[in-house]
Amino acid sequence: MEVVLALAIGLLTGSGVWLLLRPRTFQVIMGLSLLSYAVNLFIFSMGRLGLSLAAAPVLKSGVSEDLLHYADPLPQALVLTAIVIGFAMTALFLVVLLASRGVSGTDHVDGSRSHDQPEMP
Repeated sequence: MEVVLALAIGLLTGSGVWLLLRPRTFQVIMGLSLLSYAVNLFIFSMGRLGLSLAAAPVLKSGVSEDLLHYADPLPQALVLTAIVIGFAMTALFLVVLLASRGVSGTDHVDGSRSHDQPEMP
């Protein structure tokens, strides 16, 4: 399970960095989204995924109060908060992308027009 999670985090991080280096703004936004998903998976994996797969995140009566019987709820709360913030930031980036494209007439991050891109009316 840990190997699959590590590969998923690595794949998301590599794809996100590759998309961040692309010249179009939509690709940059998708790269930031993939990087945020990779960070979310990394934070979630810090809650001891392999050892506490069936453990409850809340205290139960009759069970000893050590960390072997419970999952850490903090990474779960951090990931849920990061998902909400990431969704809001993606929506804001898309609005800024549309406004920038409307003002400049191009979707390149440096504002220059590509040779293969036709003139916009």
